[in-house]
Amino acid sequence: IIDNFKPSMDEVVIDIGSNDGTLLSFFKKEGYQVLGVDPAKEISEIANENGIKTINEFFSLELSNTLKRNFPKASIITANNVFAHCDDLVGILNGVKNLLSENGIFVFEVSYLVDVIQKTLFDTIYHEHLSYHSVIPLIDFFKSNGMELFKVDIFKTHGGSIRGFAKLKNSKIKVDNSIKTLVQLERELGIDNSETFIQFYEKIKLIKDRLLEILFELKAKGKKIGAFGAPAKATTLMYHFGLNKDLIEFIIDD
Repeated sequence: IIDNFKPSMDEVVIDIGSNDGTLLSFFKKEGYQVLGVDPAKEISEIANENGIKTINEFFSLELSNTLKRNFPKASIITANNVFAHCDDLVGILNGVKNLLSENGIFVFEVSYLVDVIQKTLFDTIYHEHLSYHSVIPLIDFFKSNGMELFKVDIFKTHGGSIRGFAKLKNSKIKVDNSIKTLVQLERELGIDNSETFIQFYEKIKLIKDRLLEILFELKAKGKKIGAFGAPAKATTLMYHFGLNKDLIEFIIDD
Protein backbone atom coordinates (compact mmCIF):
# COMPACT_ATOMS: atom_id res chain seq x y z
CA ILE A 1 0.00 0.00 0.00
CA ILE A 2 2.81 2.40 0.90
CA ASP A 3 4.77 1.56 -2.27
CA ASN A 4 1.78 1.81 -4.61
CA PHE A 5 -0.13 4.75 -3.14
CA LYS A 6 2.54 6.74 -1.26
CA PRO A 7 0.18 8.06 1.46
CA SER A 8 0.95 11.49 2.89
CA MET A 9 2.91 11.58 6.14
CA ASP A 10 0.71 14.52 7.20
CA GLU A 11 -2.37 12.28 7.21
CA VAL A 12 -3.41 9.38 9.43
CA VAL A 13 -3.78 5.64 8.71
CA ILE A 14 -6.92 4.17 10.31
CA ASP A 15 -7.72 0.48 10.81
CA ILE A 16 -11.36 -0.49 11.51
CA GLY A 17 -11.46 -3.63 13.66
CA SER A 18 -7.80 -3.09 14.48
CA ASN A 19 -7.50 -5.89 17.07
CA ASP A 20 -4.13 -5.67 18.84
CA GLY A 21 -2.76 -3.16 16.31
CA THR A 22 -0.50 -5.57 14.40
CA LEU A 23 -1.36 -4.17 10.96
CA LEU A 24 -1.00 -0.57 12.10
CA SER A 25 2.37 -1.32 13.69
CA PHE A 26 3.86 -1.77 10.21
CA PHE A 27 2.65 1.69 9.15
CA LYS A 28 3.93 3.15 12.42
CA LYS A 29 7.40 1.69 11.81
CA GLU A 30 7.43 3.59 8.51
CA GLY A 31 6.72 6.83 10.35
CA TYR A 32 2.97 7.19 9.81
CA GLN A 33 0.50 8.44 12.41
CA VAL A 34 -1.87 5.53 13.08
CA LEU A 35 -5.24 5.08 14.73
CA GLY A 36 -7.12 1.88 15.52
CA VAL A 37 -10.84 1.43 16.19
CA ASP A 38 -11.96 -1.78 17.90
CA PRO A 39 -14.96 -2.58 20.16
CA ALA A 40 -13.10 -5.26 22.19
CA LYS A 41 -11.99 -3.64 25.46
CA GLU A 42 -9.08 -5.89 26.48
CA ILE A 43 -7.56 -6.05 23.00
CA SER A 44 -7.83 -2.26 22.68
CA GLU A 45 -6.00 -1.89 25.99
CA ILE A 46 -3.22 -4.19 24.75
CA ALA A 47 -2.90 -2.15 21.54
CA ASN A 48 -2.67 1.10 23.49
CA GLU A 49 -0.07 -0.39 25.82
CA ASN A 50 1.95 -1.33 22.74
CA GLY A 51 1.89 2.25 21.49
CA ILE A 52 -0.90 1.88 18.89
CA LYS A 53 -3.48 4.59 19.61
CA THR A 54 -6.80 2.70 19.67
CA ILE A 55 -10.37 3.91 20.23
CA ASN A 56 -12.48 1.32 22.05
CA GLU A 57 -15.71 1.77 20.05
CA PHE A 58 -17.70 0.38 17.14
CA PHE A 59 -16.90 2.36 13.99
CA SER A 60 -19.81 4.52 12.82
CA LEU A 61 -20.63 7.83 11.18
CA GLU A 62 -21.08 9.35 14.63
CA LEU A 63 -17.63 8.20 15.74
CA SER A 64 -16.11 9.48 12.49
CA ASN A 65 -17.38 12.97 13.34
CA THR A 66 -15.49 12.81 16.65
CA LEU A 67 -12.34 11.52 14.95
CA LYS A 68 -12.59 14.22 12.29
CA ARG A 69 -12.43 16.92 14.96
CA ASN A 70 -9.40 15.39 16.70
CA PHE A 71 -7.23 13.89 13.96
CA PRO A 72 -5.97 14.79 10.46
CA LYS A 73 -7.71 13.45 7.36
CA ALA A 74 -7.03 9.78 6.57
CA SER A 75 -4.90 8.77 3.59
CA ILE A 76 -5.60 5.06 4.23
CA ILE A 77 -8.53 3.37 5.97
CA THR A 78 -8.42 -0.43 6.25
CA ALA A 79 -11.05 -2.98 7.28
CA ASN A 80 -9.86 -6.58 7.12
CA ASN A 81 -12.51 -9.28 7.60
CA VAL A 82 -14.92 -6.90 9.33
CA PHE A 83 -16.77 -5.45 6.34
CA ALA A 84 -18.78 -8.67 5.99
CA HIS A 85 -19.79 -8.57 9.67
CA CYS A 86 -21.51 -5.15 9.74
CA ASP A 87 -25.27 -4.75 9.54
CA ASP A 88 -24.98 -1.08 8.47
CA LEU A 89 -22.57 -1.03 5.54
CA VAL A 90 -23.88 2.34 4.36
CA GLY A 91 -23.20 3.81 7.79
CA ILE A 92 -19.66 2.39 7.75
CA LEU A 93 -19.04 3.82 4.28
CA ASN A 94 -20.40 7.23 5.25
CA GLY A 95 -17.97 7.24 8.16
CA VAL A 96 -15.11 6.27 5.83
CA LYS A 97 -16.02 9.03 3.36
CA ASN A 98 -16.16 11.50 6.21
CA LEU A 99 -12.54 10.80 7.15
CA LEU A 100 -10.78 10.18 3.81
CA SER A 101 -8.59 12.84 2.26
CA GLU A 102 -9.17 13.81 -1.37
CA ASN A 103 -7.00 11.02 -2.77
CA GLY A 104 -7.27 8.69 0.23
CA ILE A 105 -8.24 5.03 -0.21
CA PHE A 106 -10.41 2.52 1.61
CA VAL A 107 -8.94 -1.02 1.63
CA PHE A 108 -11.05 -3.97 2.78
CA GLU A 109 -10.75 -7.74 2.75
CA VAL A 110 -13.72 -10.13 2.60
CA SER A 111 -14.39 -13.73 1.61
CA TYR A 112 -15.11 -14.00 -2.11
CA LEU A 113 -18.54 -15.28 -3.12
CA VAL A 114 -17.07 -16.88 -6.25
CA ASP A 115 -14.97 -19.20 -4.06
CA VAL A 116 -17.92 -19.92 -1.76
CA ILE A 117 -19.90 -21.12 -4.78
CA GLN A 118 -17.13 -22.91 -6.69
CA LYS A 119 -15.66 -24.70 -3.66
CA THR A 120 -19.01 -25.31 -1.92
CA LEU A 121 -17.90 -23.36 1.15
CA PHE A 122 -21.45 -23.21 2.50
CA ASP A 123 -20.19 -23.63 6.06
CA THR A 124 -18.82 -20.08 5.95
CA ILE A 125 -22.44 -18.95 6.09
CA TYR A 126 -23.28 -18.27 9.72
CA HIS A 127 -24.50 -15.56 12.11
CA GLU A 128 -21.34 -13.44 12.09
CA HIS A 129 -21.17 -13.08 8.31
CA LEU A 130 -23.99 -10.78 7.25
CA SER A 131 -22.75 -10.12 3.71
CA TYR A 132 -21.22 -12.32 1.00
CA HIS A 133 -19.30 -10.20 -1.47
CA SER A 134 -18.66 -10.25 -5.19
CA VAL A 135 -17.40 -7.49 -7.46
CA ILE A 136 -20.51 -6.76 -9.57
CA PRO A 137 -22.75 -5.61 -6.66
CA LEU A 138 -19.79 -3.93 -4.90
CA ILE A 139 -19.34 -1.64 -7.91
CA ASP A 140 -22.95 -0.43 -7.63
CA PHE A 141 -22.79 -0.26 -3.83
CA PHE A 142 -19.81 2.09 -3.82
CA LYS A 143 -21.17 4.14 -6.72
CA SER A 144 -24.52 4.70 -4.99
CA ASN A 145 -22.63 5.92 -1.91
CA GLY A 146 -20.36 8.45 -3.60
CA MET A 147 -17.30 6.21 -3.97
CA GLU A 148 -15.74 3.99 -6.63
CA LEU A 149 -14.25 0.50 -6.47
CA PHE A 150 -11.03 0.87 -8.49
CA LYS A 151 -9.00 -2.30 -7.82
CA VAL A 152 -9.54 -5.85 -6.52
CA ASP A 153 -6.88 -8.43 -5.65
CA ILE A 154 -7.57 -12.14 -5.04
CA PHE A 155 -6.10 -14.12 -2.12
CA LYS A 156 -6.35 -17.69 -0.78
CA THR A 157 -7.24 -16.61 2.78
CA HIS A 158 -10.41 -18.23 4.26
CA GLY A 159 -10.80 -20.47 1.23
CA GLY A 160 -10.71 -17.48 -1.13
CA SER A 161 -10.85 -13.76 -0.40
CA ILE A 162 -10.70 -10.45 -2.20
CA ARG A 163 -8.98 -7.25 -1.18
CA GLY A 164 -10.94 -4.31 -2.54
CA PHE A 165 -9.67 -0.76 -3.02
CA ALA A 166 -12.14 2.11 -3.14
CA LYS A 167 -11.70 5.86 -3.60
CA LEU A 168 -13.81 8.97 -3.34
CA LYS A 169 -15.89 9.76 -6.44
CA ASN A 170 -13.74 12.70 -7.56
CA SER A 171 -10.34 11.13 -6.78
CA LYS A 172 -7.77 11.13 -9.58
CA ILE A 173 -6.78 7.48 -8.97
CA LYS A 174 -7.36 5.42 -12.13
CA VAL A 175 -9.52 2.29 -12.25
CA ASP A 176 -7.44 -0.90 -12.51
CA ASN A 177 -8.04 -3.61 -15.15
CA SER A 178 -8.80 -6.10 -12.34
CA ILE A 179 -12.34 -4.69 -12.08
CA LYS A 180 -13.19 -5.46 -15.72
CA THR A 181 -11.52 -8.90 -15.50
CA LEU A 182 -13.46 -9.97 -12.40
CA VAL A 183 -16.79 -8.62 -13.66
CA GLN A 184 -16.31 -10.74 -16.80
CA LEU A 185 -15.42 -13.80 -14.67
CA GLU A 186 -18.48 -13.38 -12.43
CA ARG A 187 -20.80 -13.00 -15.43
CA GLU A 188 -19.32 -16.13 -17.04
CA LEU A 189 -19.83 -18.06 -13.78
CA GLY A 190 -23.36 -16.72 -13.38
CA ILE A 191 -22.76 -15.16 -9.96
CA ASP A 192 -25.52 -12.64 -10.79
CA ASN A 193 -27.93 -15.45 -11.76
CA SER A 194 -30.33 -17.12 -9.29
CA GLU A 195 -29.95 -20.48 -11.06
CA THR A 196 -26.32 -20.60 -9.88
CA PHE A 197 -27.48 -20.58 -6.26
CA ILE A 198 -30.09 -23.27 -6.89
CA GLN A 199 -27.30 -25.46 -8.30
CA PHE A 200 -25.16 -24.55 -5.27
CA TYR A 201 -27.92 -25.90 -3.00
CA GLU A 202 -28.22 -29.12 -5.04
CA LYS A 203 -24.45 -29.63 -4.77
CA ILE A 204 -24.63 -29.24 -0.97
CA LYS A 205 -27.39 -31.88 -0.86
CA LEU A 206 -25.21 -34.36 -2.77
CA ILE A 207 -22.32 -33.81 -0.35
CA LYS A 208 -24.67 -34.27 2.60
CA ASP A 209 -26.05 -37.53 1.23
CA ARG A 210 -22.58 -38.91 0.51
CA LEU A 211 -21.19 -37.97 3.94
CA LEU A 212 -24.16 -39.44 5.80
CA GLU A 213 -23.85 -42.64 3.78
CA ILE A 214 -20.21 -42.97 4.86
CA LEU A 215 -20.97 -42.22 8.52
CA PHE A 216 -23.91 -44.64 8.71
CA GLU A 217 -21.77 -47.38 7.12
CA LEU A 218 -19.07 -46.82 9.76
CA LYS A 219 -21.59 -46.84 12.61
CA ALA A 220 -23.13 -50.05 11.26
CA LYS A 221 -19.67 -51.63 11.56
CA GLY A 222 -19.54 -50.63 15.22
CA LYS A 223 -17.05 -47.81 14.71
CA LYS A 224 -16.82 -44.74 16.94
CA ILE A 225 -16.58 -41.42 15.07
CA GLY A 226 -14.75 -38.41 16.45
CA ALA A 227 -14.42 -34.99 14.86
CA PHE A 228 -11.44 -32.65 14.90
CA GLY A 229 -11.96 -28.88 14.75
CA ALA A 230 -14.72 -26.84 16.37
CA PRO A 231 -14.90 -23.44 14.64
CA ALA A 232 -18.16 -21.57 14.07
CA LYS A 233 -18.26 -23.18 10.61
CA ALA A 234 -18.68 -26.60 12.27
CA THR A 235 -22.04 -25.49 13.67
CA THR A 236 -23.36 -24.69 10.19
CA LEU A 237 -22.15 -28.00 8.79
CA MET A 238 -23.42 -30.15 11.68
CA TYR A 239 -26.82 -28.51 11.87
CA HIS A 240 -27.45 -28.60 8.13
CA PHE A 241 -26.25 -32.20 7.79
CA GLY A 242 -28.00 -33.40 10.95
CA LEU A 243 -24.77 -34.58 12.58
CA ASN A 244 -25.72 -35.19 16.22
CA LYS A 245 -24.42 -37.27 19.14
CA ASP A 246 -25.90 -40.42 17.57
CA LEU A 247 -23.30 -40.11 14.80
CA ILE A 248 -20.44 -38.12 16.33
CA GLU A 249 -19.11 -39.39 19.65
CA PHE A 250 -16.93 -36.38 20.44
CA ILE A 251 -15.30 -33.27 18.98
CA ILE A 252 -11.82 -32.05 19.91
CA ASP A 253 -9.93 -28.89 19.06
CA ASP A 254 -6.48 -27.54 19.85
